[in-house]
Amino acid sequence: MMNNVDKEKIKNAVRDILEAIGENPDREGLLETPARVARMYEEIYSGINQDPREHLKVIFQDEKHEEMVLVKDIPFHSCCEHHLVPFFGKAHIAYIPKDGRLTGLSKLARVIETLAKRPQLQERITKEAAEILMQELKPYGVIVVVEAEHMCMTMRGVKKPGSKTITSAVRGVFETEIATRSEAMSLINMR
Repeated sequence: MMNNVDKEKIKNAVRDILEAIGENPDREGLLETPARVARMYEEIYSGINQDPREHLKVIFQDEKHEEMVLVKDIPFHSCCEHHLVPFFGKAHIAYIPKDGRLTGLSKLARVIETLAKRPQLQERITKEAAEILMQELKPYGVIVVVEAEHMCMTMRGVKKPGSKTITSAVRGVFETEIATRSEAMSLINMR
């Protein structure tokens, strides 16, 4: 959790918002809402002061594995930085280790989780995850595919529930080798 969240400032701001929309922040159902929102923000924005690279410090080289590693359907939720409403979905990460440099499978999910726990853009999560994995693991290549539903598109504005946004970032051999990229996409799409 973030340790530098100003919960009092958040509580005051939430109280002001409630008043601004015409609500009574002193009515029974809303009395604890500012404090609840402050605690929630501490949790859902806990990635702001975390470095996702920290999750990739443990490397295993004994296996000498240089074939594709894929973790798919990694659930995540984040908040759109434009409206501060949620978007949520699944991330898929594949990489081909070089010199047998493997990381724990859960570490890939933790990179996504850390990036998602900030005011975010889906495109940024996708790109940053790929770049971090390339820098830290130094693999032959990385592919990151993220699919999400954005509440800013479903509950307001265009109001299109169920629509999904898909972003991808390809690096290394996934960028240069069509067959390798196709194999990864086939495995990601396999249900």
